Amino acid sequence: MKKILNYCYPYRWGMLWGLTMKMTGAMAELVLPWVLSYMIDKVIPQKSVNKIILFGFLMLACTVAACILNITANRKASKVSRDVTEQIRNDLFRKMSYLSNSQVDEITLPSMISRLTTDTYNIHNMISMAQRLGVRAPFMFLGGIIMTLSLDWFLTLMMLSMLPFIVIMIILVYRKALPMFRLLQIKIDRFVRVVREDAAGIRVIKALSKTDYEKRKFHQINSDVVEQDQMAGRTMGILNPGMNLFLNIGLVLVILAGAYRVNRGLTQPGEIIAFMTYVVLILNAVLFISRMFVISSRASASASRVTEILALEPQLKVEELPREDTPYHVEFRNVSFAYRGQKSTLSDINFALKRGETLGIIGATGSGKTALIQLLMRFYDVAQGRILIGGRNVKSIDMETLRRKFGVVFQNDILFNQSIYENIRFGRDLTDEQIMNAVSYARAKDFIDGKKGGMEDTVSIKGANLSGGQKQRVLIARALAAEPEILILDDSSSALDYKTDAALRGEIRTHFSDTTTIMIAQRISSVMFADHILVLDEGRTIGYGTHEELMRDCEIYREISQSQMGGE
Repeated sequence: MKKILNYCYPYRWGMLWGLTMKMTGAMAELVLPWVLSYMIDKVIPQKSVNKIILFGFLMLACTVAACILNITANRKASKVSRDVTEQIRNDLFRKMSYLSNSQVDEITLPSMISRLTTDTYNIHNMISMAQRLGVRAPFMFLGGIIMTLSLDWFLTLMMLSMLPFIVIMIILVYRKALPMFRLLQIKIDRFVRVVREDAAGIRVIKALSKTDYEKRKFHQINSDVVEQDQMAGRTMGILNPGMNLFLNIGLVLVILAGAYRVNRGLTQPGEIIAFMTYVVLILNAVLFISRMFVISSRASASASRVTEILALEPQLKVEELPREDTPYHVEFRNVSFAYRGQKSTLSDINFALKRGETLGIIGATGSGKTALIQLLMRFYDVAQGRILIGGRNVKSIDMETLRRKFGVVFQNDILFNQSIYENIRFGRDLTDEQIMNAVSYARAKDFIDGKKGGMEDTVSIKGANLSGGQKQRVLIARALAAEPEILILDDSSSALDYKTDAALRGEIRTHFSDTTTIMIAQRISSVMFADHILVLDEGRTIGYGTHEELMRDCEIYREISQSQMGGE
């Protein structure tokens, strides 16, 4: 929570201004009952109309002033809480952006989404309510007690006799509720994960007639969230009724004792009316304080989850390593790797590419093809071995510099709900000529020109209004537009026909002769013209060479080729 409160420090003067308005408004409210008491006991018996009108206007002025001051303070609180939460979200998103894939795998993507949305909202709510009620309620409580003491100390003690019971109840409920809210946030993470998976896989679910199964799974996870929320709600639900019970007991004692003291002439009627008004103010203040405990319980659980992310140190740090003298552009030297909690994904991988050469990678599903690319781009660090680009270990290259070397189309890449032009430009400083050349090289110009809006035609979410081949060509154009040093195509031509695939490879060879290309494919025809072909099986190299060499020496490659192309 301390780290979250540090975000409020730059806004301290705005918060102080708002809190000053709140306290001034509270003082105006506290004056009202005293003025009323004075009117009843002192002014009205004098039967002076002018004084009655004067004190009436004084009460009206206090009421209007309190209203204006509270509105001003609430607006300031809203602005401060908005700005603080915006900064927290920005920092949280920035931190998430720099986490390694292994850290993301450990936290899980649904949990990150939940922390960025639900948890930051809970923090926003706490900061806002702390400014609106966190100072006003205690001030009204203490101010009310001081004013009641000035009116009748005996009745005040009668009222406060219930206070120890209220404090004990608040402490017990808070201690029990806090772990419940933490567990609730964990279950919300699971809920978000299920919703995300079902939304992404809705077509598969329908195609396989698994709708009822997914409904049952969703019902179970939803019931878990509701049950946990109910448990936390039931625990916190004890607070308000319990506090009301003790406060009302105190109120009854005050009424009985007050009636007795008025009958005995020990207290004036106006003082009793003012005293009862202060009791109502104190009662409301205590209820607001209990509400703050509910909000802070949720916010405390959320704050610990947010600060957990903010406190993470990036695993992928830039290291000082010497440049090596090598004629190769991209090298893998004895590289081994395993995902968290899994056995070896890649084992002792070796290859070397000169600038402008093409490497084709082929292998069965799960053979480690995509993992190899993720290591090259340093989404993960190798367990053993070295990866070099231009003689420099990737660990010694600044992340932004490293990533700018690549143009990449991932296996399950996405398009955004923007124009085709913006999807290709992707926020980069590119000229129109670069973008149009990339469209032409990717063989996407014809179908884009056929669109009603051309390059300004809007792509639906995840490219739903494009065919598989059209989507892949736009993605390839995006990868080519920045004229990358290294081009990575991860099964990016699977939806293209053979003619378009061949034409695309020809464009890359012609216009990107200095670009080192790594192409992952399932089709032999996509990789057979590469300078080198790497055949993987269960993370191990079982073949490396040209198409002709592998046809001669690698049985698995030969079998794949014969099954797809009849042994050509």
